[in-house]
Amino acid sequence: MNPLKQFSLPFTGLKLGSHQFDYELDDRFFNAFEYSLIKSGNLKVDLELEKQETMLILKFKVMGTVNLDCDKCLSEFAYPVNLYERQIVKFAEDELESDDEEIISLSRKDSEIDISGPLYEMINVAVPYIKNCEQAGKDCDQEMIDRLNQLSIEKQDEENEQTSDPRWEALNKLKK
Repeated sequence: MNPLKQFSLPFTGLKLGSHQFDYELDDRFFNAFEYSLIKSGNLKVDLELEKQETMLILKFKVMGTVNLDCDKCLSEFAYPVNLYERQIVKFAEDELESDDEEIISLSRKDSEIDISGPLYEMINVAVPYIKNCEQAGKDCDQEMIDRLNQLSIEKQDEENEQTSDPRWEALNKLKK
């Protein structure tokens, strides 16, 4: 079974006005995306779909945690996510009509919209580019930090011991 099938919203049978949808996101959601930066998490999504004559307005409220790997000590930590996003979906005669990346265009023939892609992108954008344990309010694994520092010092010592290429010696003199 496709784990993303539940995120396909049929809107043709809905009356004009506001409609509520609730979703639970777990590891299956993130694993459905190839090369996902987030491998696991536990998120609750409250979606308000406002249907109008010519468009849909999707209001996302995403709360919970995603599990990330610290870039500094490599330990896993839970990162809190609290998002409020809005997405506009308009009905167009042809799908190539929209130049705006913020607006999703659907053909008038479409009867449903898949929200899994926009939802996945929103969550990924909320994750910091550089991830470390301090962002979740905990300390990095000190044993790993000490080990990395020790390896870094040993590597520097090895590089200093190596004889330099004679072609670079003239440049090294300029540095001093």
